[in-house]
Amino acid sequence: MNNRVMFGAGALVCAALLAYAYYLQYAQGLEPCPLCLMQRGFFYAVMALFVLGAFHGPGRTGAWIYSALIVLFAAGGAATAGRQVWLQSLPADKVPACGPDLFFMLNNLPLMRTLQKVFQGSGECAAVDWKFLGLSIAGWSLVWFGVLACYALWLALRRPRSATATASP
Repeated sequence: MNNRVMFGAGALVCAALLAYAYYLQYAQGLEPCPLCLMQRGFFYAVMALFVLGAFHGPGRTGAWIYSALIVLFAAGGAATAGRQVWLQSLPADKVPACGPDLFFMLNNLPLMRTLQKVFQGSGECAAVDWKFLGLSIAGWSLVWFGVLACYALWLALRRPRSATATASP
């Protein structure tokens, strides 16, 4: 398999995860909290890098660069998801109070203050409305960010087969 196909596969996984998030929001009525929206942003960034890698079809050095950037954004997404998992594990009396929604904060607060408040989380981020195999949406996001980061590292480390090696008998 060449790098175009391999990076394209990563992009398809991200697209499927985002499609499922929108399904949960619009078909199942689960409204995303600010931390969920940040995680979506990280999934979009990871997907965009996989798409760029698929169109570019990078060589070894390019695969390292794309993979490093993917791991960086996946780590940001994992940190955000990890924070939400931690908030969800708090006892009810330790959960922070609900705050304003993300769009209100973006319109009324400086960007750095908004990011700080979002990452601190609020009561709505601690709510667990959906579970599969014992993990919440944030838990599954954490798992998928880890999987995508490992996949990107594997893409950087693997040696693609040369055209002559596959053509020989």
